[in-house]
Amino acid sequence: MPRLLGVDIPNNKRVEYALQYIYGIGPTRAKIICAECKIPAEMRASELDEEMINKIMNSVASHQYRLEGDLRREVIGNIKRLTAIKSYRGIRHMKGLPVRGQRTSTNARTRKGVRKTVGVVSKKDK
Repeated sequence: MPRLLGVDIPNNKRVEYALQYIYGIGPTRAKIICAECKIPAEMRASELDEEMINKIMNSVASHQYRLEGDLRREVIGNIKRLTAIKSYRGIRHMKGLPVRGQRTSTNARTRKGVRKTVGVVSKKDK
């Protein structure tokens, strides 16, 4: 299992898709990196040798992409800034509601969590 930037990437996947397991590398960046390193499209991550891994690392370093810890810190910092200035988006983050204008009367289960049924409590007969 090859290890890039502190992340174990899966052996059985193509390199283009295995690179996407690194936080901050999506489909477009993965294609750019594979094209620069001249990695064949059908090559699997288990077939990578040290030379190819070094080429990938050099390509990532030359583009100066923010990845993994740095990117996570930046995103968390941005959210903390929004909550500190009490902006609309920051308040939505605090309340755990969708931030980008989605409807909440139905759906939004990912942000709101599991449904909490609010019902009438009946009195016990004596």
